[in-house]
Amino acid sequence: MPAAESPKPRRHRRFRRRLRTRIILSFVLLGFGLTVLFAYATIVARQRVEDQLVEDVMNRNLDESWRRFIQTDGRVVGAPIEQIKAFYYLPDKFESVRINRPEWYALPDGIHSITAPGDDGRPSLYKLGVRKTPQVWFFIAYDMSQTARAEVQFKRTVYGSILVFTVFSLVVGWWSASRVMSPVSELAARLRAYRGSSNPRPLAPHFPQDEVGELAKALDDYSGRLTEVVQRDREFNADVSHELRTPLAIIRGSVELMLSRPDVDEKTRTRIQRIQRAEQQCTDLISALLLLSRNERGHGNTDVARVVDQLLDAHRATLGGKPLVLRIEGEGGVIVDSPEAALSVALGNLIGNAVKYTKEGEVVVRLLPDAVEVIDSGPGLSQEDAARLFERGYRGTHAGHSQGGGIGLSIVSRLCTLYGWQVGVRPGESKGVVATLRFSPERGPEFDEPLAGGSSQGA
Repeated sequence: MPAAESPKPRRHRRFRRRLRTRIILSFVLLGFGLTVLFAYATIVARQRVEDQLVEDVMNRNLDESWRRFIQTDGRVVGAPIEQIKAFYYLPDKFESVRINRPEWYALPDGIHSITAPGDDGRPSLYKLGVRKTPQVWFFIAYDMSQTARAEVQFKRTVYGSILVFTVFSLVVGWWSASRVMSPVSELAARLRAYRGSSNPRPLAPHFPQDEVGELAKALDDYSGRLTEVVQRDREFNADVSHELRTPLAIIRGSVELMLSRPDVDEKTRTRIQRIQRAEQQCTDLISALLLLSRNERGHGNTDVARVVDQLLDAHRATLGGKPLVLRIEGEGGVIVDSPEAALSVALGNLIGNAVKYTKEGEVVVRLLPDAVEVIDSGPGLSQEDAARLFERGYRGTHAGHSQGGGIGLSIVSRLCTLYGWQVGVRPGESKGVVATLRFSPERGPEFDEPLAGGSSQGA
């Protein structure tokens, strides 16, 4: 049985940000990135300038201490400046430096950064200028503790500035996104307001001559062309339907006239009745297609059991010598709010496919309180074919060289969408397929479970 509720493969859901969110995020990242780069450059520049100034001061003090030492024959080295302490050791004191200040002893000439425990026991940072000569060793210590505390405070200020400018970027981005997206949101709102309208009004006059205005013009052009296509399609369907009804009416009248003659033999009468059933099927199909083309839901009080009985009688006449039994189960009384033509086309395709692809056995149409089941004893249905059975033009692996364009089940699917019905399949108990046409909105298990089984037939 080829009818199936095609299982839709799961698609990986991707988180897609809205355009407004992307604009805001761009502003935030830009503001944050520029602020961080500026803060980093400021900190590095400050450290370099500070180190250069400190080293310059210490080098000048070393030079001045050496000059005074030479001028005064070692009596005056130089007065200590604020934050700077000067030390000098004569040759007889060189060994005491190794004992008392071992971290200074091996240092070469130059400026060095030293971390040592302070008077309060906490690590103390200072820079040490070293100048060693055979006559005297000079050491000038510059206390960097206050500078380090200032640097910590400066960094906190910079980090606070980063936070402030990031929040400011967020506010600016939010405001800019609202201004930028306002015409786009208005365009989307106008498009939603035109939903279901057969004659939408132009959008371009409501927007300025900018990018959104160009988009509105493109949408107006597309809407106009699409409206023309839909109108031509509806006119074509209406014209074809009207023109086909005339010859079908002639065929119907001729057939009724021929069947009313008493001298028609039984064999000829059977053939004429077959022509009559084909004419009725064509009329029903034209009516259903006309409803689909107009997207109009027709109304009526159609007896499901009577339609099923007519369809089974029509198919029994076409079996020939095929070893196939067609029967109906269940009680009647189910009334559907639809034209008889629409229900006849939907059930006719399901029953027709079951009869067509079941070589022998039986086809049972079971009437339920809110559904109809078509049960066949055919070869079954594969998942690969079931996933594509409702595609227009698709024919299953068991279709072979049989006649058919693969559009029957697509028509059934469109009718179900129009009337709010549901069509689905499940494997039979032993073999074959059970196709279900459900008239209520509730979904049965055959519409949720994965399809399984053997081969399938084509639509």
